Amino acid sequence: MASLIDIKQRISSTKKTSQITKAMQMVSAAKLGRAESNARAYAPYVNKVRDVVKHVAATGNSSDHPMLSSRVVKRTGYIVFTSDTGLAGSYNSSVIKDVYQEILQKHPTPEEYALITIGRSARDFFKARNMNIVLEVQGLSDHPAFAEIKDIASSAVQMFEDGVYDEVFICYNHHINSISSELRKEQLLPLTEFHEEADEKDLTVYEFEPSEQEILEVLLPQYVESLVFGALLDAKAAEHAARMTAMRSATDNAADLIDNLSLQYNRARQAAITQEITEIVGGAAALE
Repeated sequence: MASLIDIKQRISSTKKTSQITKAMQMVSAAKLGRAESNARAYAPYVNKVRDVVKHVAATGNSSDHPMLSSRVVKRTGYIVFTSDTGLAGSYNSSVIKDVYQEILQKHPTPEEYALITIGRSARDFFKARNMNIVLEVQGLSDHPAFAEIKDIASSAVQMFEDGVYDEVFICYNHHINSISSELRKEQLLPLTEFHEEADEKDLTVYEFEPSEQEILEVLLPQYVESLVFGALLDAKAAEHAARMTAMRSATDNAADLIDNLSLQYNRARQAAITQEITEIVGGAAALE
């Protein structure tokens, strides 16, 4: 059985840990509020760009554009969003595990896939297994600006056009609310969602200058960049929510542990007092 000093030291160290996890929970909660606002504010822009691109693609001769045309898939690209740090529950492991299992099942050789890792967790995991990483990014801020992701998205588009891969998927955790998220894997390229003809009654009338094809050359890369940035904002909100939940659980567990240790301490202290009283009574009786 642990001594009174050992139990007291454990109670003290657990209280200090609880203070840290409580502070981290509060910080994550503050970051979550701003991240949710950023994601909500960005959604209308993405929807508007999608509507414009859909209209242009439907009215123009876009069938031969490389970003809209499917081709024989020889290599698949995966853009994997994770965090740079841990202490976020299953936030990182759920995405990494899903992508890793899919690669093992569908791509027996490294030549059949390419990875773009966003966040140190994914980079470290796949690099430790000598998997094919063509681009890695770390150090993004908790509330990233579009400028931080623009070069990454542009590189992803350029590699698709250069044939580095023939299709691209983005894999991330979609933020639902403060206690839950949803794993998502969405096709980024080619943009097959515009293959169907647009419903004319839902389209605004646009006049194009210059031609539709020239506009598509500019709009399509911007649309893909907006999708990547939107996924990043969504993933950041999910990250802060996961870390807040994990730290709340850690704080609650610390409180339970402190209660149990305090109970052990009191019982051990009472046993020690009883033992001392017994010894005193026994000594007094021996003197009679």
